[in-house]
Amino acid sequence: MKRAAEPRLRFDRVAVGLVRRLQTSLAGSVPDGRTVVVTITAPIWQDSKTGAVLEERIRNLLAARRTRLKARIHGNRVEVRLLTGRAARGPRLVGFVHNPGPDASLLFDVTRRVLATLVSGKRPARSDRWRVIVNQDGTAPFKTIEQVCSALRVRSALQRLSARKRAGP
Repeated sequence: MKRAAEPRLRFDRVAVGLVRRLQTSLAGSVPDGRTVVVTITAPIWQDSKTGAVLEERIRNLLAARRTRLKARIHGNRVEVRLLTGRAARGPRLVGFVHNPGPDASLLFDVTRRVLATLVSGKRPARSDRWRVIVNQDGTAPFKTIEQVCSALRVRSALQRLSARKRAGP
């Protein structure tokens, strides 16, 4: 089975600040039961100008009831998707700033799959629950799954899995 190429995420001050500004300004615009996922290729050029243009384009995307946007804004490669589902305590917009290299498709795929498990409504009778994410092109890297769950604020499901992974089989 082929392992999917893992995007390397950035968490520097500029990246985190841009994502937080987008989350704050667009929280009221995202429809209920939906999550906006934004990916930006690092390094971010002209972060304030990029953020302002990106905010406007996301508002236009939502108003037009479209679900995808792929653009270059001030030299930054940006991709936006409106996905079905939202974590109960999660943000309405999640953003990933990643290094060039592998494209962002794995981030969108993992996010979509995690959101699908949250909205499925199927809960086992016992308190133990497992989230299983399968990537048809190969296995999704564990670190990417952790980062997506963290961005969606779905942590409890992975805490137990992380502990078992570190302990070995």
